[in-house]
Amino acid sequence: MNEILIRGRVLTFLAEPQGIDDAASYRYIEDGAVYVRDGKIVEVGSYGDIRKLADAGIRIADHRPNLILPGFIDTHLHFPQTQAIASYGAQLLEWLNTYIFVEEQKFARAAHAAEVADRFMDELLSNGTTTAVAYCSVHPESVDAYFTAAEARGMCLIGGKVMMDRNAPDALRDTPQRGYDETKRLIAKWHGRGRAHYAISPRFAITSTPEQMEMSGALVTEHPDCYVQTHLSENRDEIAFATSLYPEAKDYTDIYARYGLLNSRTLLGHCIHMSEREVTVLAETGAVGVFCPTSNLFLGSGLFNAAQFDKRGARWSVATDVGAGTSFSMLETMDEAYKVLHLQGQRLTPFNSFYRMTRGNALALGLEKQIGSLQAGADADIVVLDSSAKSAMEFRMRTATSLAEELFILQTMGDDRNIREVYVAGKPMKAKDAKQQATVSQRSEAALFA
Repeated sequence: MNEILIRGRVLTFLAEPQGIDDAASYRYIEDGAVYVRDGKIVEVGSYGDIRKLADAGIRIADHRPNLILPGFIDTHLHFPQTQAIASYGAQLLEWLNTYIFVEEQKFARAAHAAEVADRFMDELLSNGTTTAVAYCSVHPESVDAYFTAAEARGMCLIGGKVMMDRNAPDALRDTPQRGYDETKRLIAKWHGRGRAHYAISPRFAITSTPEQMEMSGALVTEHPDCYVQTHLSENRDEIAFATSLYPEAKDYTDIYARYGLLNSRTLLGHCIHMSEREVTVLAETGAVGVFCPTSNLFLGSGLFNAAQFDKRGARWSVATDVGAGTSFSMLETMDEAYKVLHLQGQRLTPFNSFYRMTRGNALALGLEKQIGSLQAGADADIVVLDSSAKSAMEFRMRTATSLAEELFILQTMGDDRNIREVYVAGKPMKAKDAKQQATVSQRSEAALFA
């Protein structure tokens, strides 16, 4: 039996905050503890109460005065684009053809895919992200590399091979039948293995023929417990191109609806230029629009309208979208999300930001019982945040007088340097030297209070 007690200022969300003063939406414990056994949370509460539940010789990770939260969740990335981040000067379609399709051809080589997958997972963890939803390349080798790297670290990951049979280089095209067959084999191999979940992944309507879309719909029908991920309404030229390829569709969203690809496990990247009809369809089907602020700004795509989704009762999540996204950090992502919404007269409170990258994103994935909250029975995926890790932040924190202020400082100024430790299923993953490590040791109660 492997047990650990993680001590610090504990913050976890119970519901979506309805304002900056909505204290009922979260639980905050000034001197709190998370009791972990065999990768699961046993109990959360005040340190004094939780300490009584544990054996005298339990390992104690004393992270005071840092914040302890659920591990961050990223709902849209492209792992083959890890080395293509920061590719200069193009909007979506030109960017894909100039940089991304060139980069993704390298993933036919299993050794290259494995090397990038390892770096990708390490970048996630160094930024406090314990769960991610990512596209692999068209090559099955890339999917194997992705899930193998996640499995080695014990991470809860969602992903799948992109299906593309047109408007891409020959080396990146499959066929409707091959895309179906390879996806089906990969689902059998990986979906439900350990903490792995498979996402059926037609890249977007532009790169799939109607025949491939039909095959994708068949896969969704055959595997209703798998996720679906694709892209929607990121760029106006993309929208025009996609709808020209499917002239019978009412709009871009209707393309996916016609092939049975919209359900409560569907994640639609971007969703920027959406009509009221389209947002209503997402609300009716339960499909999730994924807000990718750094990517949308970097490619000049547009501004996500969260109020439009909220008004219609449509679901949305947040994501980095590496490599068009410019950072693996969910903190930096929420900084840009705040600005994108602020430009449109919309408010994103610091509590809402931290809700979104934890419980909110878990709800979008239907995994709120396993991840995204510090609650008994959940997986012990945890991030420890140091609000004073950067000198400028330490100086600013001297004037902070509330938790809301601290969270906003973390969101606005934070990055990977603020991630003091990350636990995946209760296992510490980040600390590399004595300065970074929390004080984790076998010690008695008397030694603790000496």
